[in-house]
Amino acid sequence: MSGVELKARRDGIMLGPVGLPWRPRVLAATAVVAVVAALVFAGGIAAGSSGLSLPDVLAALAGVADSATSFIVTELRLPRAAAGAAVGACLGLAGALTQTFSRNPLATPDILGVTSGAAAGAVAAIVLGGGGYSVGASLLGFGIPVVAAVGGLVAAGLAYGLAWRGGVDSYRIILIGIGLTASLGGLTSYLLVRAQLTQASAASQWLVGSLSGISWASVWPMLAVLGCAVPVLITQAAGLTLGQLGDEFSVSLGLAVQRHRLIVIGVAVLLTAAAVSAAGPVGFIAFVAPQLAQRLAGTARPPLVASALTGAVVVLAADVLARSLLPGEIPVGIITAVIGAPYLIWLLIRRKDVR
Repeated sequence: MSGVELKARRDGIMLGPVGLPWRPRVLAATAVVAVVAALVFAGGIAAGSSGLSLPDVLAALAGVADSATSFIVTELRLPRAAAGAAVGACLGLAGALTQTFSRNPLATPDILGVTSGAAAGAVAAIVLGGGGYSVGASLLGFGIPVVAAVGGLVAAGLAYGLAWRGGVDSYRIILIGIGLTASLGGLTSYLLVRAQLTQASAASQWLVGSLSGISWASVWPMLAVLGCAVPVLITQAAGLTLGQLGDEFSVSLGLAVQRHRLIVIGVAVLLTAAAVSAAGPVGFIAFVAPQLAQRLAGTARPPLVASALTGAVVVLAADVLARSLLPGEIPVGIITAVIGAPYLIWLLIRRKDVR
């Protein structure tokens, strides 16, 4: 048989040289989360001052609604809902990758310094470039999303380079990431202190994490990164599973640990940079979503697809809460922090083996 051979087996699928295992509970959990994500997505479009119903939303998406409803759904609310789903999926998947390769539930892109690097880049674009809180704001002609992405990539490169000692140990890079996060946080605070009042206000709004005013121009880069990440991660699925057994055992089974780790970190950084550059540092999603998905699926490590879908559900639900159930709209990052911080404390209390 020419080309890629696809074989179905009782324990998974063989796609050429790549094996994709399946488990009934993982599939069921992923399907349930996908349905919930679709419902919350539709509910997020319907929520708002216009009082649209779910049938109105479906009619507008199908192109059979009146012009006013179609404008509200497709031009105003659909980009925001799509952005919330994409941000949650990117951060949930990035968190699942970092927690898996480090074998530590506390290891997230926030800890590795990626989020702080993106935040420092965005604040520099606003303060030094004289821009505002918009995609068009510039530093040397580049928009905030581009500068934020570059900041996240530079921070990740520094963490990886400083952690290299003939290889990168999972716990060493986490400790260095914590130091980088503190240093970059100090740089961001310095920029805010030196900024003018209007610039500081715009930067502070971005730093909270918000989906307000987001457009399709911020959604497409996230979708592109997700589309590129999926095939890469398929090739690394076996390595992610073997890595749970420890580096020495993984090497004895033929896994190129450092190459695998570099690929996983690179994908996680790109996902995080894409999400943060679009909506700001929406906190705790990369931490909470993989842990919720892991408990739903009953697996030894966070399931990737379920983690991405769970992240989308959490961000979309937090955005609906921020817009509909509280007086006045507040940034979605505040809601996710309120949700995530108690969960972090609970995890620290429950798990004595977190290193």
